[in-house]
Amino acid sequence: MEKIKSLFIKYKEIIMYIIFGVLTTLVNWVVYTVLIKIFGSAAESQTVLFTLFGRNITTKVFYIFIANFVAWVAGVLFAFVTNKLWVFESKSWRFGLVMKELWLFVLARLITGVLEWFGVPLLWAIGLDQDLFGIDGFLAKIVVSVVVVILNYVFSKLIIFRKKDKTDNTSEK
Repeated sequence: MEKIKSLFIKYKEIIMYIIFGVLTTLVNWVVYTVLIKIFGSAAESQTVLFTLFGRNITTKVFYIFIANFVAWVAGVLFAFVTNKLWVFESKSWRFGLVMKELWLFVLARLITGVLEWFGVPLLWAIGLDQDLFGIDGFLAKIVVSVVVVILNYVFSKLIIFRKKDKTDNTSEK
């Protein structure tokens, strides 16, 4: 038991990131699934918007884009709070610091968000359009999600919630 406790303490940040990353992904996927189910009947009457890589991009792809975007927003809001409090333990609620963290967090998530918003429909359009669990394009969603989670950790760890070096006594001029 002591060995497990010491391993948890040693790898707490990564363990917590994985736990809350999975929960954030679930928030994203649940919102996506609900919206795809809601849009399902509207997507039945498909109108061709344009052609990409020899495939017709229809209103169905547009609905996938909208569902994916709204799911992303829900995930980002959930992730900011959980990452701030329980993963990187940035406990200060000083207004300036919170705004800086929020700005950097949203900026980093916008970068990976663009990858997600366009990556899922693009992968769907070029052939990764298989249904999974009865959800259209869900395989593309999973592939993009894995890449996004890795990039989000790197941004959060190295930029957003970076711990200040306690031995650094230099002051900003």
